[in-house]
Amino acid sequence: MDEYSRFVDWDKMDVSAQSQDTKELTCTDLHELKQLARQGYWAKNHSLRAKVYHKLISNIPCRTVTPDANVYRDIVVKIVGKRNSSSLPLPEFVDNSLIPTYCLNAEGIGAVRKIILCIANQFPDISFCPALPSVIALLLHYSKDEAECFEQVCRILACNDPSKRLIDQTFLAFESSCMTFGDLVNKYCQAAHKLMVAVSEDVLEVYSDWQRWLFGELPMAYIARIFDVFLVEGYKVLYRVALALLKFFHKVRAGQPMESDSIQQDIRAFVRDIAKSVSPERLLEKAFAIRLFSRKEIQLLQMANEKALQQKGITVKQKRQNVHLAVHAENFKSEIVSVKEMRDIWSWIPERFALCQPLLLFTTLEHGCSLSRFYSHSEGHEPTLLLIKTTAKEVCGAYLSTDWSERRRGGNKLSFFGTGECFVFRLQPEVERYEWVIIKHPELASTGSETENHAQPASSTLSSSSIPSDPSDRLSPFLAARHFNLPSKTASMFMAGSSECIIVGGGDGQALYLDADLNHGRTSHCNTFNNQPLCSESFQISILEVWGFRD
Repeated sequence: MDEYSRFVDWDKMDVSAQSQDTKELTCTDLHELKQLARQGYWAKNHSLRAKVYHKLISNIPCRTVTPDANVYRDIVVKIVGKRNSSSLPLPEFVDNSLIPTYCLNAEGIGAVRKIILCIANQFPDISFCPALPSVIALLLHYSKDEAECFEQVCRILACNDPSKRLIDQTFLAFESSCMTFGDLVNKYCQAAHKLMVAVSEDVLEVYSDWQRWLFGELPMAYIARIFDVFLVEGYKVLYRVALALLKFFHKVRAGQPMESDSIQQDIRAFVRDIAKSVSPERLLEKAFAIRLFSRKEIQLLQMANEKALQQKGITVKQKRQNVHLAVHAENFKSEIVSVKEMRDIWSWIPERFALCQPLLLFTTLEHGCSLSRFYSHSEGHEPTLLLIKTTAKEVCGAYLSTDWSERRRGGNKLSFFGTGECFVFRLQPEVERYEWVIIKHPELASTGSETENHAQPASSTLSSSSIPSDPSDRLSPFLAARHFNLPSKTASMFMAGSSECIIVGGGDGQALYLDADLNHGRTSHCNTFNNQPLCSESFQISILEVWGFRD
């Protein structure tokens, strides 16, 4: 056997992978490398695949200080000590129940845990990386020793090319990739998506398994072929293969009763036993037959989903457990929202305020419908939360990032202030949260038409298949927030207040106007992503409340 066989149990290895045919890889042209990777040029020669992996990973652009093999040799004894590797506790950012062994021997299986612990020591910024054990286990098959495998994995993790996405290392990145995969399924696997909706209560939960299918359930021969292409072409390949898996699952299982009570378990079982129905070559052929979005378009979609998660406060797994302590049923009472609804709102606010408790500052039921009293009770508090219930039983509101006293900077004129953290939302009749854009107001030099002019070139970065062709009708919230080239004078126009009215600029073109008597309000909306208004264009206020944040 070759020098890369130390951790391999050849009795488990695919016989075709043991070919010792003399092959060399001399090409450096990216297009040719893609073709060779897709064709499996180095798949049947163990030593050649090891050398190709080493070459491709060595060419990954990395941070200046990236741990190498020598670092591993220095730290492994200190971190692992004399403990049995099979009993080593793993860091929280990996799934302890899913450590693939593939075709590793006993030494290799133990080495996976040791390398994971050493990586956790060197990469404290990793918070969620369920694919890591699979990548380590796979690369150990093609490494001379543990230190070499450690160095190669570190280079993958430390990639600093912003255009080259490799492995998700945070829950935000992972969760947004699951949402992106769901978007892609909805577009490219409509029959499978229809099945998922029919048999699952939570479709996103099913799609959140997509990386597990690849880095956990797939047999060694399959994930190795995928990894061949992944190192050449990047993250997009993973989406392709996962989509192909779902297509094959639907084709093979269509019309058949589910084998378990969970569609998730059925898909996992199908992927584990995929060799019964689909070869690696056929899987890749199906994957590359899908006419997927461009890499740039997928990146934009991924960023849009990340931004949506950030706006909802979902950046760390289970980080919102303490919301129940902040908004406690025994000490919270509102005439507009329930405890559950307030907790939903709390999950959207910036993390630094999420553990504060809500404090009622003003309510029209007690303080009357006076704008001056509204200001006097709200000033001195930052941020604040505005809740409105209309006579039509609509419920909407706004998170306001800045103290209302800032309005005085404009003297007697309508003064605009606030930050991009402001947002408006609707709770009844349906829950919706709107991303921010600048306030639309006829007195502003930067009018809605000017905003649309800014939006036009931004929307052209996506193909007509990804968003509608008319950006003035529907514009992605991500593009609205990310690509508007706002001048400095309008960069903070999210809140406005005077003795005559209040204006709150929401998102997706939404704006909320309240008259001085706090009895009547109106909304304006344009460029909405889903064409759902905040509430009625003109409405009568039944109750209005302002809440502050108490430490």
